[in-house]
Amino acid sequence: MAPPYIFRPMTKADLPLVQRWLGEPHVAEWWHDPETFEFVSGDLNHPDAAQFIVTLEGRPFAYLQCYRMSEWTSGFGPQPAGTRGIDQFIGEADMMGRGHGSAFVGAFIEDLLSNGTPRVVLDPRPTNSRAIRAYEKAGFQRDREVDTPDGVALLMVRDA
Repeated sequence: MAPPYIFRPMTKADLPLVQRWLGEPHVAEWWHDPETFEFVSGDLNHPDAAQFIVTLEGRPFAYLQCYRMSEWTSGFGPQPAGTRGIDQFIGEADMMGRGHGSAFVGAFIEDLLSNGTPRVVLDPRPTNSRAIRAYEKAGFQRDREVDTPDGVALLMVRDA
């Protein structure tokens, strides 16, 4: 049985926590763009995106955003109507390497897929082998490399 992850909507009160996480070496390695925090903090009420703090047993340990395909994801190519994209990271270093990444991503997308989302996509860097392994454990399959505003990424898909 999977641990009981809670995905609570992110609020302005969470911004200092997310900012701290973005500065952690294991997060900054992949989320090092200086504009990331401005993007995260500016999109709390964006109609195409939802942001969550992931908790386990009351402890916040990860960030997840879920978004509709739009003009800023056109590099992913045509996708089925209703496709959602996700981005996430584990902020607390002591939660790394314990299976939480694949487990909370899997739990989140199972809910999306069971509620009518036809496909979920994500786009790790091709060199981020830890993330790619976690996503494969969560049922994602490698599709192709794509060009994104952040550089080349590996498009991974999970269909309903």
